[in-house]
Amino acid sequence: MKKPISISLFIFSSLLIISCGPYSFTGGSTGKAKTIQIGFFRNNAPLVESTLSQKFTQDLRDLFLRQTSLSSVNTDGDLRFEGEITDYRITPMSATAQQTAAQNRLTIKVNVRYFNKNIEKDNFEKSFSHYYDYNATTQLIGSALETAFDEIIERITQDIFNASVAKW
Repeated sequence: MKKPISISLFIFSSLLIISCGPYSFTGGSTGKAKTIQIGFFRNNAPLVESTLSQKFTQDLRDLFLRQTSLSSVNTDGDLRFEGEITDYRITPMSATAQQTAAQNRLTIKVNVRYFNKNIEKDNFEKSFSHYYDYNATTQLIGSALETAFDEIIERITQDIFNASVAKW
């Protein structure tokens, strides 16, 4: 009696795993793609922060390598990302009674072009942005800047991942 149940459970589990096809456990589908190419995202914003381009490009690459089984290549990737940072802006968000800023907002906007060699209908060009609010008395340098970059870049790269391979 236990043998038929074990066999049935094994067959059901096998079918369940096979039916998942090219989907990863993170929710992304890379289809038949095996490689990914992520170009350097230049900072074309009016206000330039010197480390932003390198950090953004590397964090985007790391996200895809961590959450998919794709291999990174320098040319001719099955999936290809390119683009530029188009805005880096600090704006006052709230004022004190003395008419000075109490809180500032750093906003970063990135234009992304995505190409899927295998499924061309998935190609897109979109802008992604996010912000980080901080106390106006804080200078946005050192660890404060790193914290802001980490939060903003994590959100933007996850949005890019969702739009390209997770289809959210």
